[in-house]
Amino acid sequence: MENLQSYSAPLEGRRGLLRLDFNENTLGPSPKVVEAIRAIPADHYAIYPEYNGLKEAFANSLGGLAVNQIGLFNGVDAALHALCQAYGQRGDCMLTTNPSFGYYKPCAEMQGMEIEAIPYEATDFSFPLNQIKSALAGKNPRLFFLCNPNNPTGTCLSAETILSLAAEAPNCLVVVDELYEAFSGNSVVPLLLQKAQGNNPFEHYPNLVVLRSLSKTAGIAGLRMGFAIAAAAVIDRVNRVTGPYDINSFAVTAAFAALADQAYTNAYVAEVLLAKAWLVQQLTAAAVRHHAGGGNYLLIWPKVGVEAMDRGLRQRHILCRSMAGKALIDGSLRVSIGTREQMQLFWRAFAAIEGLQGSTT
Repeated sequence: MENLQSYSAPLEGRRGLLRLDFNENTLGPSPKVVEAIRAIPADHYAIYPEYNGLKEAFANSLGGLAVNQIGLFNGVDAALHALCQAYGQRGDCMLTTNPSFGYYKPCAEMQGMEIEAIPYEATDFSFPLNQIKSALAGKNPRLFFLCNPNNPTGTCLSAETILSLAAEAPNCLVVVDELYEAFSGNSVVPLLLQKAQGNNPFEHYPNLVVLRSLSKTAGIAGLRMGFAIAAAAVIDRVNRVTGPYDINSFAVTAAFAALADQAYTNAYVAEVLLAKAWLVQQLTAAAVRHHAGGGNYLLIWPKVGVEAMDRGLRQRHILCRSMAGKALIDGSLRVSIGTREQMQLFWRAFAAIEGLQGSTT
């Protein structure tokens, strides 16, 4: 415990600003979600949460999954913690990539696990497939956390490759973090169901876990709602280290409403993809170094320096995330993508700080 460091992020004082720092939905949830929450009777506040039907609703949104193959969590962060508690022991190896989502490491360290982080390759941050295969064979990891598409590099790995890795390492729990899959369309779930042909999709992949959230797309990050998709035995084991009422009633109500209004989420995702394409065009035309992979974010290397750019944007009430000091991407700014109107505001501010001629309109 004495050697652990708390995982923290600069979350305070963000209300009322243009939030392009944590890859959240920048507009908020469907009006149907807001309506559903407002309709909760006051006396229901005094009742412990009830979860009947939520697993079914989520399973139906994916198709072909059984209720006992779905786990509910107080955000995906809680799922990551529970997976490490359920499967990690002191001295075990946790395999991941670098750079990637920062919470994998502390969750594993809480269990005394050893961390093996394989760096992405080259200037396009290619997935280090050969090194990962070598580590799976030689390090005998208990857990492999794979963010796909990866945050912050946007690196995407095909569903075929992921299933192949899981099959080649049956003693390792392969955890695929798919929080951003809606923005890239390369989820492993459709292929898993296709291969199953109506049978148990985890029959040949009992060591595969897929994580999903309603934070990035459906706009309820503040309510915390995460899902795990896995073999029934995995879900049962992880449930043993979670509490009976970890998810509050407001999150449950919001999740039902969000899952029932997929059209709203689809429209938001489509707008983000258009806005991302527009911003990439501006960056390319202005010869600004950037990297855009999958996900609702991209990396930009400002010539004025990342700290100066971060300060200048904050002065203009725009929040982005500095990647200063991070392996391979030091000096970059991770910019979450919102609507086209929001990204135009960002670009005008960025261009002014960077001193780009003819790029502020």
